[in-house]
Amino acid sequence: MNLQQQEVIAVPKISVVIVNYRSWKHLTNCLNSLNVIVSEKFNLEVVVVDNCSNDGFLEKFKQKYKAVKFIENSGNNGFANGCNVGAKNANGDYLLFLNPDTIAAKDALLEMLYLSKTNEDYGIISCSQVNPKGKRENEIRLFPKLQTLFGLSRAIFKRTHKKEIHKIYDVNKKVIFPDWVSGSVIFMSKFWFNQVNGWDENFWMYFEDVDLCKRVQEKKGKVVLSRNAKIIHNHGGASRLNVKTTSITKTEVIISKHVYINTHFNGLNKFIALILLVLNTFLTKFVLGIFGLVFYPIPKMRLQLFLFLKILSYYANAIFHSTWISKKSLNYSK
Repeated sequence: MNLQQQEVIAVPKISVVIVNYRSWKHLTNCLNSLNVIVSEKFNLEVVVVDNCSNDGFLEKFKQKYKAVKFIENSGNNGFANGCNVGAKNANGDYLLFLNPDTIAAKDALLEMLYLSKTNEDYGIISCSQVNPKGKRENEIRLFPKLQTLFGLSRAIFKRTHKKEIHKIYDVNKKVIFPDWVSGSVIFMSKFWFNQVNGWDENFWMYFEDVDLCKRVQEKKGKVVLSRNAKIIHNHGGASRLNVKTTSITKTEVIISKHVYINTHFNGLNKFIALILLVLNTFLTKFVLGIFGLVFYPIPKMRLQLFLFLKILSYYANAIFHSTWISKKSLNYSK
């Protein structure tokens, strides 16, 4: 084997894993941004896991983006499951989990790759995320704990711990170490991915990124965010309120919070946190649900009624089946 062949083999491969569910417009922009990335310092593989969109677009995308590996999942099995399916079908030394509504940049990939290669204890790496207008997303992300479960207590905690938070998230620092980073941009070596056994599929949607970062830190790894590079995140979407879809997503946020507490809290703290969350959620949604019933013709009010009914159904199911896991999760029946 000559020197040139050895150099080719030494070039690491980054596998970009994108989980898609009917986000074809955003996915087009994301794939187009990846298609133009060429570097001598890494090879790029793109894996798209479609969570059974079942709308006829998958075949069209397979024809349009022939270099991309498309995988049709068995159903809308959630973000964590989609990421794991993509990782199993990826050949890279490094994994970059991207949302379909992101616009990738070569310098961001190079920065995250460099940090991972030169720091073995960097388990998860992300970069600055900005919206299309250039505004940076919130970077202050704290692990849930008893003092930060609710809006008011979280605000008090941030005020009473202002100095410590400022020290960690100092705007002058180019590299910071938050508790967790958003799942829309997560870079990991295959080693670290295997160390934590991938994403936890008990989470159907939401909090799976918080959980992943928590488990990496429990394995003595660091969660890192580099401000030396950025990726555009077109967070948001439709201006019209889809009551049915929104009620599902908002309910899943609450469900995943229960799953996270049940997974990572212990003893009396777990008991108190779960009780407080149940009481706060039930009472709040009950009151808002009454308003939703009275003002049913107004979509935002109708949403509150649907939310209360879904939460009521979830809690009844949690008691009956003794599980906090969402019915949508593949692990529900296990």
